[in-house]
Amino acid sequence: MTEYRNKIFQYVKDKYKSQIEYLWLRFPGYCIFRHDDNRKWYGIVMDVSYQKLGINKDGVVDILNVKIDDCVLRDMLLHRNGFLSGYHISRGNWISILLDKSVELDEIFNLIDQSYNSTATRRNIDR
Repeated sequence: MTEYRNKIFQYVKDKYKSQIEYLWLRFPGYCIFRHDDNRKWYGIVMDVSYQKLGINKDGVVDILNVKIDDCVLRDMLLHRNGFLSGYHISRGNWISILLDKSVELDEIFNLIDQSYNSTATRRNIDR
């Protein structure tokens, strides 16, 4: 497990009291974070080959998918190193963040917060 993965797991456990859920036996490195009340996902961590992401590099990298409702922010992020269109998510408002230290943890935490808020019921926003 990568350093970033561990820190992200600790962040969602501490701030949102979320459990890390591993749902797929076929993909033991994939897990989700979801709201307790509405059961909506606000994050997905996956270990994916660089090749599947369209990156000409050998090996596997952890990624985090988060929901970003602000289309201007989403488009700006997609022009930066470390951000990709949501891998394995068909909706256009999800992005993938490479967890290879190309994006600072504080920025990742901020994007997790935005994803949490965009998928939360009204009473859980800005927890």
